[in-house]
Amino acid sequence: MSDRIVSWHPAPAKPTYKPPPGAVDAHCHVFGPAAKFPFSPKAKYHPEDAGPEKLFALRDHLGFARSVIVQASCHGTDNSATLDAIARSNGTARGVAVVNPAISATELEALHEGGIRGIRFNFLKRLVDDAPKDKFLEVAARLPSSWHVVIYFEADILAELRSFIAAIPVPVVVDHLGRPDVSQGADGPEMRAFRSLLDSREDIWFKPTCPDRLDARKNGGTGDPWDAFASAVAPLVQDYPDRCIWGTDWPHPNMQDEIPDDGHLVDMIPRIAPTELLQRKLLVDNPMRLYWSA
Repeated sequence: MSDRIVSWHPAPAKPTYKPPPGAVDAHCHVFGPAAKFPFSPKAKYHPEDAGPEKLFALRDHLGFARSVIVQASCHGTDNSATLDAIARSNGTARGVAVVNPAISATELEALHEGGIRGIRFNFLKRLVDDAPKDKFLEVAARLPSSWHVVIYFEADILAELRSFIAAIPVPVVVDHLGRPDVSQGADGPEMRAFRSLLDSREDIWFKPTCPDRLDARKNGGTGDPWDAFASAVAPLVQDYPDRCIWGTDWPHPNMQDEIPDDGHLVDMIPRIAPTELLQRKLLVDNPMRLYWSA
């Protein structure tokens, strides 16, 4: 394809921060290889191949032991690339799938056997054409035991999603904090709205991730080292320490204009989780409970 893009750093720095033993990168992706795992006809972007070999090499470089591979929208509902990467991980990876809501119980069980532990609902219009809430709720009610729903949305639609999120019958994990405007600060209106969501259910988790997206210079943010993100997000991690998990978001889909250095992303961790206890919860205890308990 002539329009395939590279969105990962060619030589990420070695982080100054050393993650604790057993640390989990709980949000990453694989792309292709496209010759074996073609992109969806509905894909809104066509990335260069970023398979499990690249992913696990980066994981070692950054000092992580495990991965949670989230199905990328460019692969649609064909989870073959994600399942292949999990199978190649020697038990060190789990996954989050994207499924057709009409998926059968047999197919769900096969995904479970392949290491999937959740499904993702994407409400970003630039990435998906349709997000049928009624069908999403129906499939959520049929998930295998111990699974959860991952939901991705932007802050401006949180209010209209509140009743939908309340109706999801399994634990919920919110990707990238629901993309608030971190320049508003820790007590800004969008962060307060997100706290209200967390307070509405004790089983809503979140990922304090993607400073490169939420605090990007091209969006008026501070850019690397993402100071606005650090100051806005650290209080949230401190106040909800048992409901947060962290990930790199590698290979950073659609970030080719401002590709983050993954080593610098890891060095954000002690800025949002300054104590060893918070770091262990964020990187080990919480993701292990969510993805490796069953």
